Amino acid sequence: MSENFYIVPAEQHNSLVKKAYQHRGYTADEAAQAARFSELASHHGIRTHNAIKALHLDHLFGSAAGGCTPAATIEKIESRFAASEIWNANKKLGQATAYDAIDRAIELADKFGIGQVSVDNAFHYLWGGGYVMEAAKRGYLAYTNCTAALAEVVPFMGKYPTLGTNPHSWGFPTTDAVGFPIVIDWATSVIAMGRVQQFQREGTALPPNAAVDANGQPTTNANEVQALMPFGAHKGYGLSLINEIVASFIGGSLPTLRSRKIPEGEKRTPAFYFQVIHPDAMNVGAFAKDRNQPENVKAVIEDILGHGNENCLLPGQLEARWAKRVVKAGGLLFSEAEIEAFNQIANECGARPWELNQFKAED
Repeated sequence: MSENFYIVPAEQHNSLVKKAYQHRGYTADEAAQAARFSELASHHGIRTHNAIKALHLDHLFGSAAGGCTPAATIEKIESRFAASEIWNANKKLGQATAYDAIDRAIELADKFGIGQVSVDNAFHYLWGGGYVMEAAKRGYLAYTNCTAALAEVVPFMGKYPTLGTNPHSWGFPTTDAVGFPIVIDWATSVIAMGRVQQFQREGTALPPNAAVDANGQPTTNANEVQALMPFGAHKGYGLSLINEIVASFIGGSLPTLRSRKIPEGEKRTPAFYFQVIHPDAMNVGAFAKDRNQPENVKAVIEDILGHGNENCLLPGQLEARWAKRVVKAGGLLFSEAEIEAFNQIANECGARPWELNQFKAED
């Protein structure tokens, strides 16, 4: 049975999100960045990392728990490398920090061909694909990874959760070739905890071998989940390790300290890494049949999707399809359960609750 969605004007959504963040002490600029990100996620159908998830995460681990500091100022540490910057975020809101970091990496790539920004003492930025997608739409190749706010994934063949969901996100400027940027974005667990929370709201079963219960046994009951499992066995485990090791070079905390009491002298903050490449910095120019770089990119993708593979999806294609639905509908699409969750947010910050009958159902 298909799920019904209701059309919520983006302005109405953003107004509530901004008010909710400001109610928790965030500045107007931070609240605007949070609303911008939440709109972007919902515009592309990223229901696991929309405003509901963002504010829930902030309540559990952010402004209400000392993991994120409203109105914090980013400290930019002096670096001897022109194309690299290192930042101490001082627990600033993750979305605001990430937008600043990807913009700065783009500026560095424009000047040096490649730019990277490493961020310590951060708070989770949610959907990494959104940042690299925006960079890709502007014509750049982009990559980001981060460590998660919690250690909630068991290692391959392990029993105790010592890893975060630790996402990787790549964005490629392929709009001219396929009509949208290819965005490869995944958590290194089978599913993200945000998906578990979505399944809890909707009463939906998890896929098999995605999570374990309190006894370390696989479960498909979203209400029994105690920890997640890495995707692809040892392969997903290895990808998750990349995030933790990169973060360890930046200054990241011990992974399990993000889920338990902090010993004296330790910390529990996540770390971010951003890299942006200008396509001209990669262009050797020796393309077959006198193709230029964009033509070669298109030819390569067409070859991959040829030979009987025409019905295969590209990463980012589902998000592009959802975005078209949103544009056609004239507003963001939310389920009845999600609208109820937004009303809990409205009640918290003193905003007027949404009435379901004020929204038109999607055709």
